[in-house]
Amino acid sequence: MERIIGIDLGTTNSCVAVMEAGSPQVIPNKGGYKTTPSAVAITESGRRLVGQMAKRQAITNAEHTVYAAKRLIGRKWDSPEVRHCIETCPYEIIEGPHDDARIVLRDKEYSLPEISSIILQEMKIVAQDFLGEEPTQAVVTVPAYFNDNQRKATKDAGRIAGLDIVRVINEPTAAALAYGFGKSLDATVAIYDLGGGTFDISILDIHEGVFDVLSTAGDTFLGGEDFDARIIEHLAFEFAREHKVDLRNDEMALQRLRDAAEKAKIELSSMQETEISLPFIHSTDDGTALHLKTILTREQFEELVMDLVQRTIKICQATLQDSGLTIDDIDDVILVGGMTRMPRIQQAVEEFFGKPPSKQVHPDEAVALGAAVQGAALSSDNADVLLLDVTPHSLGIMVHGGGFEVLIEANSTIPTSHGHVFTTVRDNQTSVKIIVFQGESSRADENELLGEFVLSGLRRAPAGVVEVEVTFEISADGLVSVHATDLETGKQQSITVTATSGLTEDEIDAMISENQDYLVELKRGEEREERRAQIRKNIREVEKLLSGADDSDELIAELRERADAIVSKARSEIDDGDTGVLGSTSAELDRLLQSVRAAAERI
Repeated sequence: MERIIGIDLGTTNSCVAVMEAGSPQVIPNKGGYKTTPSAVAITESGRRLVGQMAKRQAITNAEHTVYAAKRLIGRKWDSPEVRHCIETCPYEIIEGPHDDARIVLRDKEYSLPEISSIILQEMKIVAQDFLGEEPTQAVVTVPAYFNDNQRKATKDAGRIAGLDIVRVINEPTAAALAYGFGKSLDATVAIYDLGGGTFDISILDIHEGVFDVLSTAGDTFLGGEDFDARIIEHLAFEFAREHKVDLRNDEMALQRLRDAAEKAKIELSSMQETEISLPFIHSTDDGTALHLKTILTREQFEELVMDLVQRTIKICQATLQDSGLTIDDIDDVILVGGMTRMPRIQQAVEEFFGKPPSKQVHPDEAVALGAAVQGAALSSDNADVLLLDVTPHSLGIMVHGGGFEVLIEANSTIPTSHGHVFTTVRDNQTSVKIIVFQGESSRADENELLGEFVLSGLRRAPAGVVEVEVTFEISADGLVSVHATDLETGKQQSITVTATSGLTEDEIDAMISENQDYLVELKRGEEREERRAQIRKNIREVEKLLSGADDSDELIAELRERADAIVSKARSEIDDGDTGVLGSTSAELDRLLQSVRAAAERI
């Protein structure tokens, strides 16, 4: 049976894991690292770079390097989060055809699912190199507080990458699976997950392999990126005060500030202060070079971000209240996400929960490991893990007057369904429009619009006579479908709610086709590199064998003349030859090498 891989599609870094010999295992990439930067770049020549290679050239190619794309996925163009990214990100963000945000790289528009698919594809390749076969199924994690649009956009990203996402699970829930795997636990745990772009808190009851989520909440625009931004603002402000120059208006300087801020943040988790040195950060009109050199202390950093830390604690407080538990009921607190390495965050969590957080899971790897555990559970009939997750948002429809009628409340265990009977509000009304929303406001227009459809053909009757039952269903992925039924005639209309900022099927099919073309070209490129490497190796051996040979030997003289021609030809073709040409050159060089080896043995 094919193994289902688990992927943590992170804001800053992504990670892939698989069940190996009965235990979940993180798969390192070609560089030997267990996480891969969630960065995508297009070079001036049109080459696509992913991961560390994309991150490495971000300073010199800032406009065409995308990072933190997860913060934009599934969001509407006019949302405050998109506006914030437009103001702070070096790459161009434009309005897409479906009220969505899109990114422009080298004059080509990319949807957010498409950008995410490139990262998922990289994780798929990492897994394929390890498994020796192409994985086709995956469990992918998302922030617990992602809404339906964001979850659907993530599934679209999987399709474009050639992956069947068999389950979308919440990141803190995945971390709990990693924490509880292989243990006989009877405990109530809180998962505090602060990553690069999002924050989640989930409270679970774990008992005999059953992981029951009691409550969850979060903020999909609160994470390490915001902590970095505070350092950037601090550095830019101090520099402007001294030199009357705003470095944020210079894209290359701003990217250097970003890199410096991230490094400083990391260093301050283990040091009391760090030096930030950025020589030649700016040149004035008269050619004077300006340098940035300063000391940032841990205390200064904590002051800059204290309100962000407190925001997470307030969400923890509300989630604990929603669970119906008290702090005394929490047996363990698990920290997940790179930002939880910050000592002040650990201190704040300990102060709130009244106990030191557990160190039993790796903050960067736990989510992917848990996804692999869930993947193994889904592919096995004898799975000893049962996951009972919840929906993070209330779901309902708009009713007469603009109110929001909740049909499924937040923190309801999924999968679930719930129906409610409504009546017509006007005499002789022959149709009803069902407008579906997700959120917590009593006013429909203050919540997230998921979709709408019309049930027509109702019989003419006085207001309040015709009854229509509206039923919501939420899958184990947290995805929503709705149907309405005329109770008198049985006539039914339904939709699987389509994300308003999603992609059409034609767009997805076109992206899948383009992605397949890219994979073919990538494979050809890898074959070219392998052939080039072998040709270079054979050239070196031929030259080494012939270098000490006696030219007075007729055979050696003949081989040397032949070698000069073949090696010269190989060197001229090694950089620009296609796979077929290099194959022919490689074969010719192989025959020459065999002859040289035979001659060397004879001598």
